Amino acid sequence: MAPVPQGTGTGAPCAFPIFRPGSRGMIRRLLDGLYLLSGVLAAIFLLVIFLLMIGLSSGRDIGFDIPAGDDFASWSMVAMSFLGLAHTFKKGEMIRVGLLLERLTGRKRQVMELFALTVGIVFLAYFTKNAIQLTYDSYRFDDMSQGVIAVPLWIPQTGYALGITILLIAMIDEFVHVASGHHPRYEKEPPKTPEELIERVASGGGV
Repeated sequence: MAPVPQGTGTGAPCAFPIFRPGSRGMIRRLLDGLYLLSGVLAAIFLLVIFLLMIGLSSGRDIGFDIPAGDDFASWSMVAMSFLGLAHTFKKGEMIRVGLLLERLTGRKRQVMELFALTVGIVFLAYFTKNAIQLTYDSYRFDDMSQGVIAVPLWIPQTGYALGITILLIAMIDEFVHVASGHHPRYEKEPPKTPEELIERVASGGGV
């Protein structure tokens, strides 16, 4: 007799095995790696901003200037902001308004979570399409920046388009997870102590 497959132990049987929590499937590993990579890239751009700001500030005192430093800092800020979205979302660090959801349980809660995710996916799909189109048009028409250093605009725009695309993938991933009957991974456990609550509020993340 063939062995009976074991369930996930987290609720209803998963209709999409490749998205099952704890699964070592290739797609699951690739997705988790993609979200982690986007977070690492965001951290790198944060470091770049820091170095540029230090260089621009200290350079004034010694007569040293970073050509187009303000432009590079601005582009790095955009890349950091958008590349960090998916990782922040999956870690439950995005600020969410849950006045209605917090009062629901069971099937009603799941339906509302799916509705919220659907709305987010629709909006993100629209913005992703336009971001990719903007970046492609800049590449196709060879648009250049107007600063001291002429940079093809599609290069800084790629960070924006890539970040919002990864966020869309993360939200679709989470929709499949919730639709399979599992608890949203972006929702943290309630704080166990007042100190933990204060720490979460102070850090600016989700409560």
